[in-house]
Amino acid sequence: MSTPLRHFLGLKGIEAKTIREILDLAARYKAERSAISWRPLAGQTWAMIFTKSSTRTRVSFEVGIRELGGNVLFLNANDLQLGRGEPIKDTARVLGRMVHGAVIRTYAQSDVEDFAHYAKIPTINALTDDEHPCQIVADIQTIEEKLGPITGKKVAFIGDCACNVARSWIYAAEALRFHLALAGPVGYLSPVTNPWVTQAHDVTEAARDAEVLYTDVWVSMGLEAEKAKRAAAFAGYQINHELVALAKKGALVQHCLPAYRDQEITERIFEERAGEIFDQAENRLHAQKGILHWLTDGPMG
Repeated sequence: MSTPLRHFLGLKGIEAKTIREILDLAARYKAERSAISWRPLAGQTWAMIFTKSSTRTRVSFEVGIRELGGNVLFLNANDLQLGRGEPIKDTARVLGRMVHGAVIRTYAQSDVEDFAHYAKIPTINALTDDEHPCQIVADIQTIEEKLGPITGKKVAFIGDCACNVARSWIYAAEALRFHLALAGPVGYLSPVTNPWVTQAHDVTEAARDAEVLYTDVWVSMGLEAEKAKRAAAFAGYQINHELVALAKKGALVQHCLPAYRDQEITERIFEERAGEIFDQAENRLHAQKGILHWLTDGPMG
């Protein structure tokens, strides 16, 4: 009996069991990186289709696919017929006959979902305007390594609460049952919520007694024309020493990077907490290897 086709398109509606399976795989891949001999992607070629620029996502997926035994093709969407207007469903039906899986980083969530539907190969959302699910899996891995299970803890997200990272955090909170406190200016709260999420404009209340302080850039890719407007709106929504003092003793500071010092986070805090922030960046590799392995549903070695 064939294994049902799996995709990783977002955290919306995801089951806690799925996240836990991926995190268990990620932890083992990290712990045994130098000794692991199994190659669940052996004999496979995966396509990475990127419309948006990337450092951590691209490098971690390319290294991860290769370490799992696969080959990888990096395809800039502008170099494909997609850049000349070919429908995503046609590109999907071509690549689905040639490669074994796809990692897509683009603007519209519907493009990733349409690709998965028409290609009929395992497909991963490596970032869209709606979600950034791989980032949040790596974040949770980092938090649990340092603080234990995230269930029941308080995570404070400071900044643009309507961005893709915040939205994926909202879905994760529902799945894993932790308190997510969002704090952002007027006009930048999330239209998505659930019983595990609170939203407010008061940054101090969000940070108070939090085990994790989390932030992201004020200006996401594609919104550069709003830079001045956003800089004015987000003034005061910054992780600094005053905010850290409100959090629980030993609270983590997390940033999904790239960071703009003295905007969403002060230079001093960033450098003081660089160890935990770059642990978070490293875990992109291990978490995404967990996701890739979970998609194949193969046995562990």
